[in-house]
Amino acid sequence: MIKAALTVLLILVAMSSTFGKYIPKTGKRSVQTLSRGWGDQLIWAQTYEEALYWSRSRNKPLMVLFHLDDCPHSQALKKVFSEDVELQRTLDEDFIILNLVYETTDKHLSPDGKYVPRIIFVDPAMTVRADINGRYSNRMYAYETTDLKLLKSNMQKAKKLLKSEL
Repeated sequence: MIKAALTVLLILVAMSSTFGKYIPKTGKRSVQTLSRGWGDQLIWAQTYEEALYWSRSRNKPLMVLFHLDDCPHSQALKKVFSEDVELQRTLDEDFIILNLVYETTDKHLSPDGKYVPRIIFVDPAMTVRADINGRYSNRMYAYETTDLKLLKSNMQKAKKLLKSEL
């Protein structure tokens, strides 16, 4: 009796841990250390150069996410970012993604300064989309936890621009 109850409890715990998390169409993937907790089921590019190559060869926009592990704003955004199933699905299906905890040598990726968290979109023609930005005038590419709706809208804009310009 106790054995059966423990078995049922174990099954329920295992099942509940999978609810609310994004699982790709191809099935659950092994956790990538490159995700740094931003979306463990997503495929992340390792370098900016690799991300540009994937973007161009797969004809998908690139989303570059700058953050720091010890930044409270980055940590808060990471939590809501990784828990949003719709956002994770869109990233998996329609974007090449890269997260960086260091700055790149490409000055186009910091058009208004080097702050975190910051999200920049790059199209497959390797053009940084400075026209896709957040809601702050002093940190144009910053997003906060309350800005996920705007981020999703900007992701749709990046996809639309891809179809209309290429």
